[in-house]
Amino acid sequence: MYDERFPGLRRRGFLAATTGAAALALVGCSGGTDDKAAGGSGTPKRGGRLRAAFAGGGAGETLDPHLANLFADVARAKALFDKLADYGADLSAEPRLAEKWESNKTLDRWKVTLRQATFHDGKPVTAKDVLYSYRRISDPEQAFRAKASLEPIDLDASRATGERSIEFVLKRPTAEFPNVLAAFGAYIVPEHATGTDFDRKPIGSGPFRFVSFAPGRSAVFRRHDTYWDGAPHLDEIEFVVANEESARVGALLGGQVEYAHELNPTTARAHEGSGRIEIVRLRNSAMQAFCMKTDRAPFDDKRVREAFFLIADRQELVDGALSGAGEIGNDLFGKGYEYYAADLPQRTQDLDRARALLKQAGAENLKVTLDTSAVAAGFTEAAGIFRDQAAKAGVTIDVKMGSKDSYWSDILDGGTLSCYRSGAMPIEAHLSQRLLTDSTTNATKWRHKDFDALYQQAQSTRDKAERAAVYERMQRRLHAEGGFLVWGFADWIIGTAKNVRGVEAKAPANTLNWARFDKVWLA
Repeated sequence: MYDERFPGLRRRGFLAATTGAAALALVGCSGGTDDKAAGGSGTPKRGGRLRAAFAGGGAGETLDPHLANLFADVARAKALFDKLADYGADLSAEPRLAEKWESNKTLDRWKVTLRQATFHDGKPVTAKDVLYSYRRISDPEQAFRAKASLEPIDLDASRATGERSIEFVLKRPTAEFPNVLAAFGAYIVPEHATGTDFDRKPIGSGPFRFVSFAPGRSAVFRRHDTYWDGAPHLDEIEFVVANEESARVGALLGGQVEYAHELNPTTARAHEGSGRIEIVRLRNSAMQAFCMKTDRAPFDDKRVREAFFLIADRQELVDGALSGAGEIGNDLFGKGYEYYAADLPQRTQDLDRARALLKQAGAENLKVTLDTSAVAAGFTEAAGIFRDQAAKAGVTIDVKMGSKDSYWSDILDGGTLSCYRSGAMPIEAHLSQRLLTDSTTNATKWRHKDFDALYQQAQSTRDKAERAAVYERMQRRLHAEGGFLVWGFADWIIGTAKNVRGVEAKAPANTLNWARFDKVWLA
């Protein structure tokens, strides 16, 4: 099933999402974490094997980076492979295998220059490898996750202009083309590499090289000594599969692993400051929202949508549904990310104004169904809390539980109001993938030609400040009358052993420094 929590991923252990994040760089955490233990203080020490526990995908797991869907898949892919770019803490694109990029005046041709890097077999990473990788991802017969992200590129017209230079010809002006290079799953593999190669002995240009892989059980990778970004401190990284959170926590507490991915807030609270393990919180990692269908009653009336914005007590939702592990939202995606409209006033609960708007819309005594599911942490709790909040404004909400297996596809086109979640991605990508008339995952059914035109204007604008002003106009409109009631942003929570160093918690999940192990060491 498609999982909105992380674009392009499928659900299972929630790793389905990811930004193709890189190896996890754990960093300081809040609430009593010892900075010396969790942060980057001290001199890195070389050697040792770090064992990292993730929820896995069973016997069908693969090391093909273009098929990575689960968090475990993405963490393994980041260890073995590289992308041309990746997302920084603010979700802006940062060069990786690409040393630099530059566009023509009309923003429909981009020249990318590769840095000097080698694959694990000693062969250089070349322009031909890049074009082969992108053409493989774009194969219409395959379901590779980065395919939609690479759609702006005319791969037939694009060409290598040298061993380490590529001219990308685009189908239209794309000012945010570096986001394409950083797209989830857009890993660079050697020319002519096939699925069989990945299953047998994958060769990448990442910080670790392949040693062994037992699908659904474990994978062992060894340090790539000539890695272009510096050899990892660790000798080896082992990814082990533990699908239940209790198993991951138990292994961490018992010393069987040094890193446990995806802890719930209750577990974090129980162990934070205990002195046994470190808790790392990746802030602003997941948008939490209610999705209103703007093309059907009652939410085709913007007064009703505004009323629902005003019904929400956001702090109560964060405290109750997320156990306080997050911060309130303001009905916009991407808090803290590049281009976020931070100057808009924070919306607060106003039940009197909500009731007045409902009366103006002829929606007094409104009854509406709220679709939810146990598909994501906090969904059922958020639904119950919002139901009680709405009752204070005279709105009756009937909470309907859906199937975990089909929830995301069910709410994409069906229903009128639903619980919603999204992982980190650039604000530009959120706008293009979810809020344009022809967006394939337009869950709010927000379809406005003038809004589409603003997006195209932004993509045709070279000056970044002018482009940011256009994005702000778009966000102001969404804040006033959009279909996403964004009530919060959840922390992503990780546990580590006390001897783990070099971890970074400044970035959300799905970014370069999430699940990045080449900069981690064992004290």
